[in-house]
Amino acid sequence: MLRFQHPEKVLGYLGPLSADRLGPLFGLSSDEYEQIRGQYAEQARQIAADLLADREVAEAVDRLPFAPGAHVAAVGESTTADLLSWFEILRHLLGLRRPHDRITLVNLAVTGQTTTQALAGLPALTAQPPDWVLCMLGGNDATRFGGSDTTRVSLGETERNLRLLRGACAAGWAWIAPTPVDEARIAAYQPFQRAGLRWANDDVAAITSILAAMPEPTVALTTPAHEDDGLHLSAAGQRALAEVVVKALAEETS
Repeated sequence: MLRFQHPEKVLGYLGPLSADRLGPLFGLSSDEYEQIRGQYAEQARQIAADLLADREVAEAVDRLPFAPGAHVAAVGESTTADLLSWFEILRHLLGLRRPHDRITLVNLAVTGQTTTQALAGLPALTAQPPDWVLCMLGGNDATRFGGSDTTRVSLGETERNLRLLRGACAAGWAWIAPTPVDEARIAAYQPFQRAGLRWANDDVAAITSILAAMPEPTVALTTPAHEDDGLHLSAAGQRALAEVVVKALAEETS
């Protein structure tokens, strides 16, 4: 839960939420809460360090289109909110490889968020206008409930929402496509069974097609590694996505 759920992102009206207030929400003391978050941060840092051992990746980080002092924001859902996410790995890649550039990364992703709900987060995105936005949305739009023949958000509304998000922010922009799912694992995962939730790769592919038609670059990971639920990326899957994102964005500047 702590890896994916970050109440401070959606309860900002309560004021600053310290570990003393957040820990008990997870049944933890503040020390336990901070220790677990620190363990995830160290795991993400180690993944970044391992990636930088590959000369091709290290040189791609050097070519990323983020100027010194740049402010880079991520908009997304659980794949990005994950404390081991591709974006958190990117944070460490830049910190380890380009520390003197002092690039600021702000993770605005909220677990469970649809593109419709992301529109409500525009004030947080534009309050401190970013120089770059990396946007990974659409996976939750593709959710189907029970035997429903329709997705949680229609394909037309998904496209409308994505265009509105892009139009509201004058910044460099890149789309990260929602990753394919493991339909068999999703069908066998009991929590999804009980909730009547399912995802189909045809729905995910339709959203990816919308992104691919946008004028901004679109990054896609076609063969992800998943956790047991078949939906969320494993640490290996997040590592692979981070590598694809870095190389794709570096290529844009070549």
